[in-house]
Amino acid sequence: MAENTWMNSQVTDAVTQSNVKVLGDAPAESMGMLYQMLAQSTGMSMQNMVANQQHKNSIDSAVVTGAVTILYTLDTATTGKATQEILNGNPVAESMTSLKGVLAAYNNPNPNTPSFNT
Repeated sequence: MAENTWMNSQVTDAVTQSNVKVLGDAPAESMGMLYQMLAQSTGMSMQNMVANQQHKNSIDSAVVTGAVTILYTLDTATTGKATQEILNGNPVAESMTSLKGVLAAYNNPNPNTPSFNT
Protein backbone atom coordinates (compact mmCIF):
# COMPACT_ATOMS: atom_id res chain seq x y z
CA MET A 1 0.00 0.00 0.00
CA ALA A 2 1.22 3.49 -0.78
CA GLU A 3 2.27 5.98 1.83
CA ASN A 4 -0.30 8.46 2.96
CA THR A 5 -0.10 11.58 0.87
CA TRP A 6 -2.53 14.39 0.18
CA MET A 7 -4.18 11.88 -2.29
CA ASN A 8 -6.06 8.86 -1.15
CA SER A 9 -3.78 5.81 -0.99
CA GLN A 10 -6.43 3.57 -2.53
CA VAL A 11 -6.48 5.72 -5.70
CA THR A 12 -2.71 5.53 -6.10
CA ASP A 13 -2.80 1.78 -5.52
CA ALA A 14 -5.49 1.33 -8.19
CA VAL A 15 -3.53 3.40 -10.74
CA THR A 16 -0.32 1.56 -9.92
CA GLN A 17 -1.97 -1.82 -10.24
CA SER A 18 -3.56 -0.95 -13.61
CA ASN A 19 -0.18 0.30 -14.88
CA VAL A 20 1.51 -2.89 -13.72
CA LYS A 21 -1.19 -4.96 -15.41
CA VAL A 22 -0.68 -3.10 -18.71
CA LEU A 23 3.08 -3.57 -18.47
CA GLY A 24 2.62 -7.25 -17.59
CA ASP A 25 0.22 -7.94 -20.46
CA ALA A 26 2.27 -6.08 -23.09
CA PRO A 27 4.72 -8.92 -23.94
CA ALA A 28 1.91 -11.46 -24.35
CA GLU A 29 -0.17 -9.13 -26.50
CA SER A 30 2.78 -8.19 -28.68
CA MET A 31 3.69 -11.85 -29.20
CA GLY A 32 0.05 -12.63 -30.05
CA MET A 33 0.05 -9.82 -32.60
CA LEU A 34 3.35 -11.05 -34.01
CA TYR A 35 1.97 -14.58 -34.42
CA GLN A 36 -1.16 -13.27 -36.12
CA MET A 37 0.90 -11.21 -38.57
CA LEU A 38 3.15 -14.21 -39.25
CA ALA A 39 0.14 -16.45 -39.92
CA GLN A 40 -1.44 -13.85 -42.21
CA SER A 41 1.75 -13.29 -44.23
CA THR A 42 2.28 -17.06 -44.54
CA GLY A 43 -1.28 -17.48 -45.79
CA MET A 44 -0.85 -14.68 -48.31
CA SER A 45 2.39 -16.18 -49.62
CA MET A 46 0.66 -19.54 -50.04
CA GLN A 47 -2.18 -17.88 -51.95
CA ASN A 48 0.36 -16.15 -54.18
CA MET A 49 2.12 -19.45 -54.86
CA VAL A 50 -1.16 -21.09 -55.87
CA ALA A 51 -2.03 -18.17 -58.15
CA ASN A 52 1.42 -18.31 -59.76
CA GLN A 53 1.06 -22.05 -60.35
CA GLN A 54 -2.31 -21.50 -62.01
CA HIS A 55 -0.87 -18.83 -64.30
CA LYS A 56 2.10 -21.07 -65.12
CA ASN A 57 -0.23 -23.94 -65.99
CA SER A 58 -2.21 -21.66 -68.30
CA ILE A 59 0.96 -20.53 -70.06
CA ASP A 60 2.22 -24.12 -70.28
CA SER A 61 -1.03 -25.22 -71.92
CA ALA A 62 -0.74 -22.47 -74.51
CA VAL A 63 2.88 -23.37 -75.24
CA VAL A 64 2.07 -27.07 -75.62
CA THR A 65 -0.85 -26.27 -77.94
CA GLY A 66 1.39 -24.08 -80.08
CA ALA A 67 4.12 -26.72 -80.22
CA VAL A 68 1.68 -29.46 -81.23
CA THR A 69 0.24 -27.22 -83.93
CA ILE A 70 3.74 -26.59 -85.28
CA LEU A 71 4.53 -30.31 -85.23
CA TYR A 72 1.34 -31.18 -87.12
CA THR A 73 1.86 -28.51 -89.78
CA LEU A 74 5.63 -28.94 -90.08
CA ASP A 75 5.45 -31.83 -92.56
CA THR A 76 3.03 -30.03 -94.90
CA ALA A 77 4.99 -26.79 -94.73
CA THR A 78 8.33 -28.44 -95.48
CA THR A 79 6.86 -30.36 -98.42
CA GLY A 80 5.42 -27.17 -99.88
CA LYS A 81 8.66 -25.27 -99.37
CA ALA A 82 10.75 -28.05 -100.91
CA THR A 83 8.44 -28.28 -103.93
CA GLN A 84 8.58 -24.53 -104.41
CA GLU A 85 12.38 -24.50 -104.24
CA ILE A 86 12.60 -27.37 -106.71
CA LEU A 87 10.26 -25.80 -109.26
CA ASN A 88 11.45 -22.18 -109.04
CA GLY A 89 14.63 -21.34 -110.89
CA ASN A 90 15.22 -24.89 -112.13
CA PRO A 91 15.31 -24.85 -115.96
CA VAL A 92 14.64 -28.60 -116.27
CA ALA A 93 11.57 -28.36 -114.04
CA GLU A 94 10.31 -25.32 -115.95
CA SER A 95 10.76 -27.14 -119.28
CA MET A 96 8.90 -30.16 -117.91
CA THR A 97 6.06 -27.92 -116.74
CA SER A 98 5.86 -26.23 -120.16
CA LEU A 99 5.81 -29.59 -121.97
CA LYS A 100 3.13 -30.86 -119.62
CA GLY A 101 1.03 -27.78 -120.42
CA VAL A 102 1.44 -28.30 -124.17
CA LEU A 103 0.43 -31.97 -123.91
CA ALA A 104 -2.60 -31.01 -121.85
CA ALA A 105 -3.59 -28.50 -124.55
CA TYR A 106 -3.43 -31.22 -127.25
CA ASN A 107 -5.44 -33.66 -125.17
CA ASN A 108 -8.20 -31.13 -124.48
CA PRO A 109 -9.10 -29.50 -127.79
CA ASN A 110 -10.58 -26.05 -127.85
CA PRO A 111 -14.38 -26.26 -128.10
CA ASN A 112 -14.42 -23.24 -130.44
CA THR A 113 -12.46 -24.95 -133.21
CA PRO A 114 -14.53 -26.39 -136.06
CA SER A 115 -14.96 -30.12 -136.22
CA PHE A 116 -14.19 -31.88 -139.54
CA ASN A 117 -15.57 -35.27 -138.55
CA THR A 118 -18.79 -35.10 -140.58
